[in-house]
Amino acid sequence: MPNATNIPFQRVLDALLDSESTFPPRYLYQFSDLEPKEVAELAKIWDQVPSWRRLALMEDIEELGLNDLLLSFEALGRFALKDSDGKIRLLALRILGEYESSDLATTYLQMLESDSEMEVRAAAATALGRFVYDGETEAIPEKLYQHILDHLLNVVNGADAELVRRMALESLGFSCHEQVPSLIDTAFHSDSIDWVASALFAMGRSANEHWAPQVLSMLESKMPAVRQEAARAAGELEIRQALTRLYELLDDPDEETRLASIWSLSQIGGNGVREALELLYSESEDDDEQAYLEKALDNLEYTEEIRLMPFFELPEQDLEEDYDEDDGLDWFTGDGIEEEDDDEEDPVD
Repeated sequence: MPNATNIPFQRVLDALLDSESTFPPRYLYQFSDLEPKEVAELAKIWDQVPSWRRLALMEDIEELGLNDLLLSFEALGRFALKDSDGKIRLLALRILGEYESSDLATTYLQMLESDSEMEVRAAAATALGRFVYDGETEAIPEKLYQHILDHLLNVVNGADAELVRRMALESLGFSCHEQVPSLIDTAFHSDSIDWVASALFAMGRSANEHWAPQVLSMLESKMPAVRQEAARAAGELEIRQALTRLYELLDDPDEETRLASIWSLSQIGGNGVREALELLYSESEDDDEQAYLEKALDNLEYTEEIRLMPFFELPEQDLEEDYDEDDGLDWFTGDGIEEEDDDEEDPVD
């Protein structure tokens, strides 16, 4: 990290206000771990900063936070949730995706219910997925969890935009609520490609082998978005019957489907998986793909260690250090949120 500790915060604010000059990248670090006094100072000048510059700042902060996990932009994200620009509120939600303070759930519920922008409501529904998972693992109060479930169920069954309802369904994928399987099943049998993809996403989160036949059938879909989510779900559910098809999808013309297949193979494991991934790594000429394959091989090692645990107990601390749950495809952050394409009429299969 550049040495930014001696930069007065007022100098950072002055630079932010100077829209005629490029904002110095080293100043971005000053927005990490903001104190309440600094947030108050930022609030005084925030509306004077052009919206395009606020947006550029938040985009840079999001990227920096993803690349340096020692930084914390929680205070900035919370502040930016109140911005008048929906695009900035959307970025704030994405920046806050890694933080689990339970009071954020209440804020997300309010945004899901009343934000004027459809994409912001959808992102709020996605952000609540982390808290659904926390509710299932009893990491948040039961009363709060029931409140979250009630809101998400109402959204899925309600009249909001399709994108918002689909993101609510995806977040409910973690839940064992009795209504969720029927909602997933209805979405899966929809004529909409987007709903089928969201149903597969929710299936992957369910940890329920009941969905294996549906996932396996969609690995053959002609639609890239459906194949991608089926490949992803196959890994999350550790469907060993999917291995042969996942090997085939390593040559899929759709990049996201290939990446999902790589990660799912690392989650399922088995004879030949390591050799296949190592071969891909040796043949790849793309730095980003090689970095992704390195993470997949690390995850495969974790998968293999877990399989050995009944015979050799591994210390819990060692497993936590070896495995980074955030190394997969963007599971909690909802980076795949896109605007609805009302003209999409292609068949699901």
